[in-house]
Amino acid sequence: MEASILAQREKLSVHLIKQLGLRRMAASYCATAQEAKEELLKLIPNPASVIRCGSESAARVGLWDAIRALPGVTLMDPYAPGLTPAESLEVRRQGLLADVLVASANALTLDGRLVNLDGTSNRVAGMLFGPRKVLLLVGMNKVVADLEAAYARIRSIAAPANNIRLAGIGLKNPCIEDGRCHNCRSETRICNSWVVTEGSSVKDRIHVVLVGEDLGY
Repeated sequence: MEASILAQREKLSVHLIKQLGLRRMAASYCATAQEAKEELLKLIPNPASVIRCGSESAARVGLWDAIRALPGVTLMDPYAPGLTPAESLEVRRQGLLADVLVASANALTLDGRLVNLDGTSNRVAGMLFGPRKVLLLVGMNKVVADLEAAYARIRSIAAPANNIRLAGIGLKNPCIEDGRCHNCRSETRICNSWVVTEGSSVKDRIHVVLVGEDLGY
């Protein structure tokens, strides 16, 4: 990535961290994905149970294996090989009582609001209530001007990309064919729950680790 873009994002992060703070959410900035991975790992207490949520950002940096290797930390993984759909769902249910939730966000507005669209909805449910700590790994490519831009970004980029990524599990949604949102009513629709986080009732329960590099959808 060009140095001028990284410099712009670092300067912008100062504003975003302030805005998130005004909404009772903590935040920090790392220039690279690798630095962000190390930052996030330091934020996980020991001992702790950690629920894994669907996140291409976390997967890209090898975060799940790194968490699994932490001494005293139990990774609750609904994506573990060999789990039946019912078993995977039960891990998600139990994950609402985990000590820490690790995920990403689909968009972050300039005034510090987190915007997410979820399928099963355990990710957004846990962000709202349950786990004592919520750690979000968010690439600066997901920063948008306002809520309208957040919805547009998610519909035009994140949602179709996630549908295409998950097509192998039997999704039959129209965006898989042409890469654009149809706001469909498909039986296999994964765009089910919109959540806008305006703030945190528990100060600093949510910690956003901003990443200068592009990361995730």
